[in-house]
Amino acid sequence: MQEKKISACPLNCWDACSFKVTVKDDRVLKVDGNKDHPETQGNICSRGRMLEARTNSDLRITKPLKKVADEFKSISWGQALDEIAEKMRDIKKIHDPTAVFHSHDYSNNGLLKNLDQRFFNCYGGLTEVVGSLCWGAGIEAQIWDFGNSESHAPKDLFNSKHTVIWGRNTASTNIHLFSHLIEAKKRGIHVTVIDPLNHKTTRIADMYVAVRPGMDGLLAIGILKELKRMNLLDLNFIEHYSYGFDEFENILDEISMSEIVASTSVAEKTITKLAAIYSGGPTSTYLGLGLQRYANGGHTIRLIDALVALSGNVGIKGGGANYANLPVSQSFDMKNLTLSSKKVQKRTFTRMNQAEEILSNEGTPIKMAFVSRGNPLTQLPDTNRVEEAFTSIETLVVIDQFMTDTAQIADYILPCTTVFEEEDIYHASMYHSYVNYGPKLVAAIGEAKSDRWIWTELAKRLGFGDEFSYSDVEFIKMGLKSLEKKGITFERIKQEGFIKLPVQDVPWSDFHFKTPTGKYELTSIRAINEGKEGKLTFQYPLEFDQKEYPYHLLSKHPERSNHSQNYHLINDDQVIIEISEKIAKDHLLQDDDRIVVHNDRGEIQGHVKIMKNSHADTINIDEGRSKPFGGSVNILTHSGQSKIGLGGIQYDCLVNIRKI
Repeated sequence: MQEKKISACPLNCWDACSFKVTVKDDRVLKVDGNKDHPETQGNICSRGRMLEARTNSDLRITKPLKKVADEFKSISWGQALDEIAEKMRDIKKIHDPTAVFHSHDYSNNGLLKNLDQRFFNCYGGLTEVVGSLCWGAGIEAQIWDFGNSESHAPKDLFNSKHTVIWGRNTASTNIHLFSHLIEAKKRGIHVTVIDPLNHKTTRIADMYVAVRPGMDGLLAIGILKELKRMNLLDLNFIEHYSYGFDEFENILDEISMSEIVASTSVAEKTITKLAAIYSGGPTSTYLGLGLQRYANGGHTIRLIDALVALSGNVGIKGGGANYANLPVSQSFDMKNLTLSSKKVQKRTFTRMNQAEEILSNEGTPIKMAFVSRGNPLTQLPDTNRVEEAFTSIETLVVIDQFMTDTAQIADYILPCTTVFEEEDIYHASMYHSYVNYGPKLVAAIGEAKSDRWIWTELAKRLGFGDEFSYSDVEFIKMGLKSLEKKGITFERIKQEGFIKLPVQDVPWSDFHFKTPTGKYELTSIRAINEGKEGKLTFQYPLEFDQKEYPYHLLSKHPERSNHSQNYHLINDDQVIIEISEKIAKDHLLQDDDRIVVHNDRGEIQGHVKIMKNSHADTINIDEGRSKPFGGSVNILTHSGQSKIGLGGIQYDCLVNIRKI
């Protein structure tokens, strides 16, 4: 009998959608949105709908695999886990726990996915990754500024007079905000989009500003200079609720408007219009993740934060520097779930510099690596270096559903379940503050097992099985312990399907910030205490004005795939290279011409698509393609990290082109 059941999206995304899933005869037939959810309201994207295809695909790995003489052979779970556990015991005896490396990301979320931390903490420690390819520098920036990274409730947008979408293509990556923007325009709210790329969101804007890549922070300085010139800065906020303005004011005075105009490609009259938008609030600002994928990326977010704060748009309805919403994940009892106190030894690699760290030969060598919820050979920058690093490891274990580029080089592949084959609760610390329930809807295909089962079985073999002698529900309740006193229990989430977490709709409304001074910090005391430069300044991108490589390469999120997860399902093997009209004219190129994009790190071939009205020196190649589908754009990208730390600099990438 055909049934429709509630579920939830596990993908690493702003929107954290609630689903209605059609199931018949132990098979998922269709994924739709749940119209009863107050935020997602039945509207879901193609990536969410394709979770049906991911679950039912004939390409799924359904048995544990071991590489023997360069070929994968099916083995039993018992053999796979016994051999892996034995290697882990030997490594710990000869070296220490940090000889085991866990490379993971967030391709599939869920509260129980955090049990990987519990496992390695009980093992005694590990080498783990910190920072983020997506948003790490921006998170750190807002922690320096505000004390945390917090966003307004989605519908607070309707309290705005103006809204500025800065570097976020909401039509592709935040579809419910896009729907709100359409409604906002109907209500007379003025919409501005600032972005090097002209995309679907810019087409609904009242005003579009094509800023030069990496120059967003300098543009924010220009707007602040205009606000100061017109005596429109919020002097009450500056005097009573900010720290370090005098130092920052010197920066405003030192940088000339002519330099700002020349470097940003934004006309002075446009900067004046933007100043009027910020002074004529309430004005809400929604920041994208690409803004901080430069060496200067953390400072870019800090400068836009400063613009929002000093123009009087912090702590008020219809305002905000909306980037992340960390109080969502901070609501859960992660210490209880992960047993962080059991970690005896640890070492950290930054997520973007894993390859360099593995190959460095400094400290304890990496003898074994686990990869879960990620595909580093496609997603990490400087692909060639990444492949060299991961192939150098003696034993590589990959937990995945499909044969990714990373799985291809593994020694063991352990097949894991999809969202519809396991029970969990789901949330995202990015946009709204609802937690969604996802039940187990169908039996796992083949011998696929949940991540929780895999860590539990390894724990038994390594002598700490007692710490994993709990059911899925018992583990979920551990993570919800901190919410029980607020009336949020597992039983209630399961019954209702979704619950709003106790997160403020308008952060900082009391103007008490979580910084060392209790004020909004233009000079970060936290940074200074950590031995870093806490003063807010502008820095040019790492790769800037190189004659040999005159074009800025961006690598935005693909519309039809959550990073590298769907290309094999949509069978899309044509690399599209989007170029500006100016580049097309200079090189006599037309749509569908074949070109090579190259720099010192590598090259990639593809078909031309001309972008209209984008920044003149800009190229885009969507990230996420694996080798069978044209290869990763990360062949070209830089593996360094933001000057503020904890963020990648993939957009800090200059290239040239040649026609084939």
